[in-house]
Amino acid sequence: MESRPDLVLANVLLPGGRKVDIPVRDGRVVPAGAPLPADRVIDCTGQIVLPGAVDVHVHMRGGPQSAKEDWETGSRSALAGGVTVVVDQPNTVPPLSDTAAFSRRVADAQAHSLCSFAINSAVTPKTPIEAMWGAGAMAFGETFFAPSSYGEALSAPDLSLLLGRIHALGGLATIHAENVLPGEDTGLAAHDALRSPEGERDAVLAVQACNTTGCRLHFCHMSSALSVAAVKGTVEVTPHHLFLSRERARDNDTRFRVNPPVRSERERKALFACWDRINVIASDHAPHTMTEKAQEFSIAPSGVPGVETMVPLLMAEVLEKRLPLTDVIQKTSTAPAALIGIPPAGFVPGDRADFAIYPKKAVTIEPDLLHSKCGWTPYEGMNAVFPAIVIRDGAVVYEDGGFTRIPPVWYAGRGYFTDPAPSKR
Repeated sequence: MESRPDLVLANVLLPGGRKVDIPVRDGRVVPAGAPLPADRVIDCTGQIVLPGAVDVHVHMRGGPQSAKEDWETGSRSALAGGVTVVVDQPNTVPPLSDTAAFSRRVADAQAHSLCSFAINSAVTPKTPIEAMWGAGAMAFGETFFAPSSYGEALSAPDLSLLLGRIHALGGLATIHAENVLPGEDTGLAAHDALRSPEGERDAVLAVQACNTTGCRLHFCHMSSALSVAAVKGTVEVTPHHLFLSRERARDNDTRFRVNPPVRSERERKALFACWDRINVIASDHAPHTMTEKAQEFSIAPSGVPGVETMVPLLMAEVLEKRLPLTDVIQKTSTAPAALIGIPPAGFVPGDRADFAIYPKKAVTIEPDLLHSKCGWTPYEGMNAVFPAIVIRDGAVVYEDGGFTRIPPVWYAGRGYFTDPAPSKR
C-alpha cells in the first residue's frame, strides 16, 4: 500500500478549465487515486496555480559584489516571485572561467540558496571548456559578443573556435549579442543609439555566421523585433524590454540603464508583438546598489533587478486578459526547463512538484516589499500579482511573506554525469 501524500493541492483549476486535486509525495506529483489523508492540504479555490518558474538568466552576485546581492537574498527574491529554479551567469567577480572558481560558486549556492539552481561557465579564449563541462556547467555563457558590465567581448575567430568546442560536447551556448558604436554615452537616448536595434540584429547575424559547426544557440535578452526575426536559435526576452521604455523615465535616469538598452515605446510595442516567437522569458536579474546607480550616466553600471517581479508582471497581464495563462506557463516554466534539460514542473504524475499559488488580485509594486538586497526596482508603481504560497520539491518554502529553507537542488549539466574525471565525485 502506498504511503499517504506529503501534500495535496485541492481544487486546482487547470488552464483548460478542469478542477483537480494534485497529490505530492517525495517532491513529485503522484497519481490521484483513492482519497488519502495528507500531511497538509492547501485549498486552491479561487487561486491561480502555476508550475514553479525557471529563470534561466540571473546574476546572484556575492563575493566582492555582496553589497548588491548574494545567494540568500537573491534566492529569497526568486521564491517570493514564484521562481523555484535559477540559472546563474558566470560573469561574477572573479569570473567562472576555471573549475576551481566554478566549484566555489556551486558550494556557495548549496550553502546559502533557498531556491534550486544551475550555474553556467564563462566563455573566454582561456576557459577550459571541456573541464568546465565535466565540472557541471549547465551551459556556456552568457557569451559576450559585445562588452557589458563584468563581461569582455569575444572576437569572431575566437567565438567560432569556442562554439565548435561547445558543439563537440553537445553543449548549449547562450549569447549576449550587441554591436556597440563609439560615442559619448550621456543618457538613455544615446545609450539606445550606441547599442541600436540594428546593431543587435547585425550581431545576431554575425554570431550565426561564426557558428559553422551548428552549435545549439540561445540568444539572451533580445530587445527588438529586428533581432527576434533574425534569430535561428531560441529567443529570450526580459520583462524590462517588454514593459519599460525610455519615455517612462528622464533621459539621465541611470536606473533604466541596462544592456541591451531599454528602447523607445515604439520598439517596445513591436517587441511585444513578437510574443508568439519568444521562447523564454527570463529576468536578467542584475542588481546594483543605488549608490552605484547614482553616478554620472556614462560610468553608472548597467543592469536592473527583476527575478521577483518577472512572473508577477506577466500575471497582471493575465488578469487583464492581455496574455494567455498557458503562454506564461510555457515561457516561464515549461520551455526554460526543456532548454536546460531539467525535469518539468507541472500538474501530471511524475512532474517536479514546484508550484506557486497566486491570488486573483493585482497590487502596486513597492520597493520596500521586495527582497533583493539592492533595495530598488525599475517597476515601482506598476501592477503585479505576487504569489501567496510557493512550493519547491513538494515542500512549502514561502508562505505569507515567510521563508522555510530546505536544501537546494543543484542541477548540474550533462557533462557532470558523463565525464569520467574523478575530480567531480
